[in-house]
Amino acid sequence: MMQKKNRAFLKWAGGKYSLVEHIAAKLPQANKLIEPFVGAGSVFLNTQYKRYLLNDINPDLINLYNLLKAQPDAVIHDARQFFTSGKNKEAIYYELREEFNTTTDDYYRAVLFLYLNRHGYNGLCRYSLAGRFNVPFGRYKKPYFPEEEMLVFAEKSQHATFTCLPFEKVFSRARRGNVIYCDPPYAPLSKTAAFTSYAARSFGNDAQHKLAALAHRASAVRGIPVLISNHDLPLTRELYKGADFDMLSVKRSISQNGALRKPAAEILAYFPPNESAPGKPARSRKKAKTVAANATHITLP
Repeated sequence: MMQKKNRAFLKWAGGKYSLVEHIAAKLPQANKLIEPFVGAGSVFLNTQYKRYLLNDINPDLINLYNLLKAQPDAVIHDARQFFTSGKNKEAIYYELREEFNTTTDDYYRAVLFLYLNRHGYNGLCRYSLAGRFNVPFGRYKKPYFPEEEMLVFAEKSQHATFTCLPFEKVFSRARRGNVIYCDPPYAPLSKTAAFTSYAARSFGNDAQHKLAALAHRASAVRGIPVLISNHDLPLTRELYKGADFDMLSVKRSISQNGALRKPAAEILAYFPPNESAPGKPARSRKKAKTVAANATHITLP
């Protein structure tokens, strides 16, 4: 039975708080959980592994996590100073956003990142092509200061290592006995819904294909189980062919128009580990490699 659910201290598009029971139920026992796309960390916060390797391509996110892990009292104390009625004003928000975009002080940038996350529109994390944070003011009456959630995160993060690497490199760090959970930027439901700017770089079809190929290879050749969340689409079902599928319906809250926030079908694709990998006879090893190789030659429907 899952213990009391822990909320992430950041607001995050596509956060998994509402789905952690389903995700945790699909994750097998392991000595380490690896998340190449950790985001706000809801799965990390609501699972019980001995160790974690938590990665994200967003350097601001990982910078904040590392500082909160190392000096939680200081970060919480200093961040609290920004959660006042005087700083919840549009002009002040844009002044602080500009300071965030120009400062070279990692600590100050981390504190401002939390401020922007809680005061910006809809909890979005979005950057221009030049790498400048560009989310507009959120106009909230009184933004919540997540002190308790930050303390829980800081305590649990003592068992975690945070990295800011391409997801391919994170897969290469996985070992037999680990499990990988992937929550990538989702394949778009339509061409106009391609919201992939969580970091300055986008996550397009090539990346979706590469992730699927790595998942196939990790499970078939290396004996490492992989679980992936994504939209339930013909594309993702083709990409994850051979995996075990669970279907979910999730209320999304990205749309600016509340009336358009309709449930979106999601899929959980589980790639079970090939139990004979990696210490298997040469013949079966060759067969497993063929399976993985085929997974890299997926064509778009």
